[in-house]
Amino acid sequence: MTQPITSTSSSHAALADGSPLLEFDHVGLEYPFEGAMRRIIEDVHLNIQPGEFVSFVGPSGCGKTSILRMVSGLSPAPLGTIRYRGQTIAKPLTNVGIAFQNPVMLPWRNTLNNVMLPLEIVPPYKHEFRQKKDQFIRMAQDLLATVRLQDFQKQYPWQLSGGMRQRASLCRSLIHQPEILLLDEPFGALDAFTREEMWSMLQALWMRVKCVAILITHDLREAVFLSDRVFVMSPRPSSIIYEVKIDLPRPRNLEMELSDEFNHYFSSIRRHIHHN
Repeated sequence: MTQPITSTSSSHAALADGSPLLEFDHVGLEYPFEGAMRRIIEDVHLNIQPGEFVSFVGPSGCGKTSILRMVSGLSPAPLGTIRYRGQTIAKPLTNVGIAFQNPVMLPWRNTLNNVMLPLEIVPPYKHEFRQKKDQFIRMAQDLLATVRLQDFQKQYPWQLSGGMRQRASLCRSLIHQPEILLLDEPFGALDAFTREEMWSMLQALWMRVKCVAILITHDLREAVFLSDRVFVMSPRPSSIIYEVKIDLPRPRNLEMELSDEFNHYFSSIRRHIHHN
């Protein structure tokens, strides 16, 4: 039986004063286009609490992926402010995990070593990697067992299916116990059956680490299944036009998709997208 991963620091604890982990203060985005500035994001103003799973949905080109880049600090918000623990995000954050639609795994490293990569390069783990390597191996094996890859630790990326590589990628994004997990359509390239299977696995991983998760997706059922809250963005120049709290018990199972309550959430999100 695997044991739950527990954080060795207080980084995942709720803020003492109950304040949000992330604050979007009238965030906007614009690009130069044909000699003028074209506004992509008009105004995003919201808060995300510690341990919350949220999704952003909306039409293509409305700036959803740009929101992830601004949160990560790779492209700090040019208009308005995004604050992490009360401090403006002005440079890349170190305690962030990222999973993309196409998992990038180093072809010369097996599954276990690919998952452990962040522990070799992210502080404080990299400073104690040699001394705690056995412990870190157990951490990686524990995560791999959660996504049923315990028998594929020694396989290389080319020996894994697309779904397996994405499962390994999720484990890698969480191995260093990040406080924020950014998910940019991580299951968009998978078939429908594999994609739904991945929802349950991501939920299991997230419930163990309990970090903030921000998901970008075009799949409204995926957003409902995984999220505590869903934000609907309008066409550009975009803003948040609808927010809904998903009040479904966890852990959620795929049978919930057939329930009236699940379909009520799905329909309300879909209606707001298609009315704009």
